[in-house]
Amino acid sequence: MGKEFREFIMRGNVVDMAVGIIIGAAFGVIVTSLVSDIIMPPIGLALGNVDFANLFTILKQGIPAGPYASLADANAAGAVTINYGIFIMAIITFLIIAIVIFFMIRYVNRLRRRLEAPEVEAPPPEPTTKDCPYCFSAININATRCPNCTSQLQP
Repeated sequence: MGKEFREFIMRGNVVDMAVGIIIGAAFGVIVTSLVSDIIMPPIGLALGNVDFANLFTILKQGIPAGPYASLADANAAGAVTINYGIFIMAIITFLIIAIVIFFMIRYVNRLRRRLEAPEVEAPPPEPTTKDCPYCFSAININATRCPNCTSQLQP
């Protein structure tokens, strides 16, 4: 059983999938940082100093009761919240990843079509022979007399 498992793990597809998952996880962290640290601060500034990480609605007050200055304060007090700012950032992260994956798949499909496309066939070569209309043997296309039946040929 150990040998079979080792053979399964060492297959090319499994190793490729593992590499893809690891790179995908790292890419997800990078995109999350891009959204929360680069994209959302200017958007929040343009909307009047809004910090999307601290946009929440309180469903149940904690102890002590609010208002809470930040989501961390609400969580520390034990308040039940709906964190719609974090949800907005997650949607933007998803959209960026979806767009990148779309362009990657588009590029891979274009490469695949190019590699799988049949090679363009060369045009057939010009004929070098013709058939004699009298004896039907193949003769040079420039011949004016058939070498087999000695008939005079029309040019």
